[in-house]
Amino acid sequence: MKKYLVLLIAVLALSSCGSNTSIVNSWRDPDVTVAQEHFKKVLVVALVKDEASRRITENRIAASNQIFKTSYQFLNETTKQLTQEQKLKILQDENFDGVVTMRLVSTEKETNYVPGTYTGMYYGGFDGMYTGMYGYGFGNWYGMYSPSFYDPGYYQETTSYMVETNIFSLKQNKLIWTGTTKSEYVTDLGQTVDAIMQAVVGEMKKDGSLPK
Repeated sequence: MKKYLVLLIAVLALSSCGSNTSIVNSWRDPDVTVAQEHFKKVLVVALVKDEASRRITENRIAASNQIFKTSYQFLNETTKQLTQEQKLKILQDENFDGVVTMRLVSTEKETNYVPGTYTGMYYGGFDGMYTGMYGYGFGNWYGMYSPSFYDPGYYQETTSYMVETNIFSLKQNKLIWTGTTKSEYVTDLGQTVDAIMQAVVGEMKKDGSLPK
């Protein structure tokens, strides 16, 4: 029970989000699927560095399906001093049968070189020259004799966020699915939560944890 509660309160330290999200790896309990569990009420746990980010994350997931309930409604300042067993009893009394947790595993900085672009000189042809000069005005004429343009390349640093999503069965008191996602070009917390959940659901349908 204590070990399970530690997993429940794992910290999700995301401070921003992005749309480029993919599954890095995943695992499912071969003896049970999420579909078999018939979850009716699932607690969403996403503890972050600040309360506002925690609520944004949990609200975003809860909005996707009515079976999801935010943890800040049940595990908050009023329950902070309770024992682990007392906190778990709250969940049992509230008839929760599943839990989804999210936590930041790591951040990785990557530096990539973006090549420069080259626009070559365009001379046109004999017909093109006169068509350009007398048919379409200065813009077309200048295009035929424009000099070469070069936009130099540059190095770009991006930060990738590795986030672990776990699904627990409270009835069996066991982990039944876990997956790690990688999110790049992070700009908005809410959108990245959406992207993570889409990636998770897609992987669960792929491995048979959810019906396609």
